Amino acid sequence: MEKKNERKSAKATTLKDIAEQTGFTVNTVSRALKNKEDISASTIKLIQEKAQELGYIGNTLAGSLRSGMTKTIAVIVADVSNPHFSIALKEIEKAARMQDYTTIILNSYEDQDAEKKAILSALSKNVDGIIICPSQGNDNNMDILQRMGTPFVLLGRHLENETMDYVVSDDEKGGYLATLHLLEQGHKNILFLNAHHTISSARERLLGYKRALIEWGVPVNDKLIREVSNISGGPRNELHAVIKSKLHFTAIFAFNDMMAWESIFTLEKNSIKVPENISVVGFDNIQSRFFIPFPLTSISNSKGKTSRKAFEILMKRIHKQNSELHYHEVMDTKLVIRESTRSILV
Repeated sequence: MEKKNERKSAKATTLKDIAEQTGFTVNTVSRALKNKEDISASTIKLIQEKAQELGYIGNTLAGSLRSGMTKTIAVIVADVSNPHFSIALKEIEKAARMQDYTTIILNSYEDQDAEKKAILSALSKNVDGIIICPSQGNDNNMDILQRMGTPFVLLGRHLENETMDYVVSDDEKGGYLATLHLLEQGHKNILFLNAHHTISSARERLLGYKRALIEWGVPVNDKLIREVSNISGGPRNELHAVIKSKLHFTAIFAFNDMMAWESIFTLEKNSIKVPENISVVGFDNIQSRFFIPFPLTSISNSKGKTSRKAFEILMKRIHKQNSELHYHEVMDTKLVIRESTRSILV
């Protein structure tokens, strides 16, 4: 019982406690803990070591009340279980931590209502800014952000509204390169498992797919273009239906790597081998970070650079730098060839 009371009466370490232990003033201690340039490196080291020894925890709430900033940002993505988003989140969190920012992560599940709740939740926590991969379908949720005035950057997708900052991949080029690779290997019946057309990256990858076919004189077959949910399960169900319909195809271009792997799983369940029977190309190049047993040919879209650029732009918005500019960054894409594709040319 005494120990419990001791814990309750224990007081948090204060700046004054550190000052008494080190012989410096409270002001010097405060500035040293913030790594201010007018404090010598040796003094900063001594004070910070003593603060750690005493278990000092900075009062971020008090700091935010003084500065009007919480030093937190929110990142809203479709589905954190998708490694593509996991990689992006890791890069953003790392960049944020270096600037002493805390990151709040929220999922939208490609659902407008869930996305709205995520946005309102982030705003209720007074975050300084938001990085969001918009679910799309309509612009209502982004309009909320614009009305509230909280700085935000679109990641991976963009809207027609030219006043919104975004960082995206060159999706049209990526779709073109993926399809061109399959055409060069002799494939003319290429099944495109795409996301819904309301998503900007889906529309642009489709443009690239069609451009490659037209350049090669291959007719665009609408039956080979399928829109599916990019949440787990969608590609599997659609591909089962395609196989059952006896629609002829020799290759698959999938909207992302998760769809591609789900397609490979479904093909093998139907005794169709990859790449012996069907070649498969994905998009995101997740295997640049994850060592997955089956090597997938994929489009690389600079996940690290894209995420860091989005955070960099958000910081400029938060600190009101170059406020007259609109940032529309398009990152390059390239083809990474692995063992999921093969030539059918004789």
